[in-house]
Amino acid sequence: MRIKAAAAGILLAGQALANEPLAAIDWLNQPQPRSDLPGTVLLEPPVTGTAALPPVSVTPLETLLPPIGLVPPSATGLPADLWRGSNAAEIAHLIETVPVRRSPAMQALLFTLLLSETRPPATAKDRILLARLDRLLALGATDPSQALAEHAGPTVSKARFKRWFAATLLTGSEDKPCAALTASPYLSDDYATQIFCTARRGDWPTAALMLETAHALGLLPQAQMELLDRFLNPDLFELAAPLRRPANPDPLTFRLFETIGEPMPTAPLPPAFAAADLRDIAGWKAQLEAAERLARGGALNPNQYLGLFSARKPAASGGIWDRVAAVQRLESDLASGSAEALARSLPRAWDAMQQAGTETVFADLFAEPLAQTPLTGPAEALAWRIRLLSPLYELAAHDARPSGAEEQFLAALAQGRPADAAAPTQTAEAISLGFSAPPPVPPEIRQLLDNGQLGEAILRSMMLFSRGADGNLGDLTSALASFRAVGLEDTARRAALQLMLLERQ
Repeated sequence: MRIKAAAAGILLAGQALANEPLAAIDWLNQPQPRSDLPGTVLLEPPVTGTAALPPVSVTPLETLLPPIGLVPPSATGLPADLWRGSNAAEIAHLIETVPVRRSPAMQALLFTLLLSETRPPATAKDRILLARLDRLLALGATDPSQALAEHAGPTVSKARFKRWFAATLLTGSEDKPCAALTASPYLSDDYATQIFCTARRGDWPTAALMLETAHALGLLPQAQMELLDRFLNPDLFELAAPLRRPANPDPLTFRLFETIGEPMPTAPLPPAFAAADLRDIAGWKAQLEAAERLARGGALNPNQYLGLFSARKPAASGGIWDRVAAVQRLESDLASGSAEALARSLPRAWDAMQQAGTETVFADLFAEPLAQTPLTGPAEALAWRIRLLSPLYELAAHDARPSGAEEQFLAALAQGRPADAAAPTQTAEAISLGFSAPPPVPPEIRQLLDNGQLGEAILRSMMLFSRGADGNLGDLTSALASFRAVGLEDTARRAALQLMLLERQ
């Protein structure tokens, strides 16, 4: 009976299912959406009501490249797309060749351009970055060059690694690039670099084997072979005559000579090598001479300069020792607050700085304490001129009441209004014209600015200023006007004041 009842139940269920439509896909049996719901239930994207093309925004690919630099645009005032629209090769050439030696203001501006965070053009690859690294090293700024290379990614290419390695050899921090080269030997094709780094990591047998291979295959010049041989086998050459020093060594050769106990003097070498004398292993005199040399090129912080000059008492007299003594005497007199003592020590210290060519460094260090010390007579006039060479030049212009024609012009120039005073010289007249309103920007610079090529406009204005400082007064006027047109008012004033106040041989 139970079996019959179950069979009847199954039969009834089958009849019920037969009354429903069957579907192979489950969701086809789901109920349809109700038509009485508020609004419209969209089951697909909406369809446009017109055949017109929608607006399309285009972003150049170069804006997607990350900016490279050590100082953000918020600090420099320069945009990240500084090099936009310019030819990379032309920009690189300008960076490498723009003359700044005789103008501290131009040196400071160039360092700002080199260290500011800027985005390279999409087609530039590394051309501008490599030029920046090369110029920093040429100016003696080894630490910034090393830092910029590390920030950019020194192992991205062989060219970047080469600059990074060169900078670290002069700062004494070559262990990092040597470790990177050990991990990625393809970063350098230079066999001497490979041998040096292999020995630096302590694998002397492999380094010796590489040297023998280089000798057998003639991969290195004979002079470099002899130098590396003494580096790897110092015991064999204890009584040997010193090697002949090359006239133009690269950083690796310079470092190898130092390592074998035959250090090369840096005075006849490019400024980058002077940075090696700032290390603790160098003597104090060598450090002082290197500091003066780098300070002249704007590659040394004034506080570091003063720290070296104040480190200890002069060991002798004459030359740099007299300059050290003069600076230390001035520091002592400023601390004492004696106007009579300052009247004697200030002229001596200033004469010493003129001999070294480090007047603006001196002004940066002592302008503020000089402003707080009551002076009279010639000492007061000298202190005022020194303050005009410092970043506090505008305050100095307001503090004094100059009487002479030149002093009146300098005070007006420091306030950005040189036309308020009579120009005492032709150079002063050219400077005054550069500060007229509107500034007489030359057509070629104006065209660059209209095209948005700000970086190139600044570099070409720096070229104009160099020619103007050499005596082409028309270019001097154009350069100052161009700086002011792009917002570099401070640069224009300081460059003009330095041109008036500094005497350069």
